[in-house]
Amino acid sequence: MPKHSAGLLLYRVRDSKLQVLLAHPGGPFHARKDLGAWTIPKGEADPGEDFLATARREFEEELGFRPRGEFLPLGSITQKSGKIVHAWAFEGDWDPKLIRSNSFTLEWPPKSGVQKEFPEVDRAELFDVEEARRRINPAQAELLSRLQRMLAKAR
Repeated sequence: MPKHSAGLLLYRVRDSKLQVLLAHPGGPFHARKDLGAWTIPKGEADPGEDFLATARREFEEELGFRPRGEFLPLGSITQKSGKIVHAWAFEGDWDPKLIRSNSFTLEWPPKSGVQKEFPEVDRAELFDVEEARRRINPAQAELLSRLQRMLAKAR
């Protein structure tokens, strides 16, 4: 049975260029990873939870910013792990320097018996869509394309 996550893709247009907000996963496994490691803020749905409610909750938990506005459905994608990610986009403006992420505890180093706390997201950044395409988890790049097509149709 595949796992389901849901997330939000914040976007804005500056100087006629589309920008999107991506999050970099915290913790030791992603500390030295960059290209292909960034993601839309997302998380796993609780049993029976509405996916949009999950996406909104996870966005706020991971960034410390309450998403508001019209949420445009981007559909779902399947990541290499088999996890299905359901996504929505919304227009907004937020300073990534204001990030306040929740945290998780992990035994680190492995088998040391030492528990350390890490932020779920260690940084967030607004990227123009082409740079975002280089940095995002490859399976999630399709969400950027869907957003671009959606916004082009709305013009």
